[in-house]
Amino acid sequence: MAQHNELGKIGEKLALEYLISKGYEIICTNYFYQKAEIDIIAKHQNMMICVEVKTRNSDFFGDPQDFVTPSKIKLLVKAMDAYIIENELDLESRFDIIAVLKNKYKEELTHYENAFYHF
Repeated sequence: MAQHNELGKIGEKLALEYLISKGYEIICTNYFYQKAEIDIIAKHQNMMICVEVKTRNSDFFGDPQDFVTPSKIKLLVKAMDAYIIENELDLESRFDIIAVLKNKYKEELTHYENAFYHF
């Protein structure tokens, strides 16, 4: 497995542990719909949460959350809509980003709730 894939899996594991510790119910991980993948779908306070996890080993080129592009946002919204329809859910949804900075010197996780809006 490529090193960046391993780092991404570590970031997703840290994000899952964090969400569980905050009382989130993990519903699904790595949900695919067409060209989109939702890293984590969770439920919290009667709301469905779509979580995009961005993991980097350095912030030299920018913060991890800065790498969520407008086209990625559109794909996530489309995938989350599909998930809600497929599962006949009647809950509001929210889109969060968990940014993980992880290297041998630092392990930092930042949770951005409601990171972008449905459009």
